[in-house]
Amino acid sequence: MTDHRQLLHLVIGGELKELGGVEFRDLSKVDLVGAFPNYEEARKAWKARAQATVDNAHMRYFIIHAHRLIDPDGDGRAD
Repeated sequence: MTDHRQLLHLVIGGELKELGGVEFRDLSKVDLVGAFPNYEEARKAWKARAQATVDNAHMRYFIIHAHRLIDPDGDGRAD
């Protein structure tokens, strides 16, 4: 049986201040790639954007597990 629950994921990226860090150089230029209903779809978008910016060593894209922020207990309730 396949689980078809929506597990919201966000993909964002931008130039980092320093290699290996996670602080963006300019928040006004952060690229919000989009919101995705599951990890697999988010990973496809992340991979495409990351590959397109491979020539810029400071550019990084991230997958944010937004469903964990909205529903940290995983009980389906957003109290």
